[in-house]
Amino acid sequence: MTGKAVAAGKSAVGKAGGGAKGPEELRRQIERTRGELGETVAALASKADVKGRAMARAADLRDKAGAMTVQLRSSAAQASHVVQERAARAGHVVQDKATQAGHVVQDKATQAGHVVQDRASQAGHTVQDRAAHAGNMVEYKVPGPVRTAVRSGLRHPRPVLVVGAAVAAVVAAGMMRRRHH
Repeated sequence: MTGKAVAAGKSAVGKAGGGAKGPEELRRQIERTRGELGETVAALASKADVKGRAMARAADLRDKAGAMTVQLRSSAAQASHVVQERAARAGHVVQDKATQAGHVVQDKATQAGHVVQDRASQAGHTVQDRAAHAGNMVEYKVPGPVRTAVRSGLRHPRPVLVVGAAVAAVVAAGMMRRRHH
């Protein structure tokens, strides 16, 4: 991940955890964080042109995406509590509306996370299947030294799954980005 992408991710998490002034600001923070996460994934994908590099980056992305999901959920929960405290001072009516808005935002963020995870899994399986097929084709049409490398990849399919997950994350982020624009 580039330094700029790391800084953007940390900035987004810091802003989201800083306490929203209302449900609308909380929504904007979550959307901004999603956009920055999408840009981070896109930056990773653009640099993943070498197989070994792609595998290492995909593993890193998977770990960081899991940590980011936990941080985003935690930040959303913290922001929801801040909104609830301010609403209690303003009255029970405002408190009820803020609580409902917080739950809706949290539910949508959770749903979006599940959609991305499902699409990443599907894309990973597709990439693994295609890679296995390509490996079989290469095995019969390529010189001996290259054939040895392909056989090694077939014996160790986990890196192929990691690359597939990275590709799926990029595809899912692009689809979500298009949906929001």
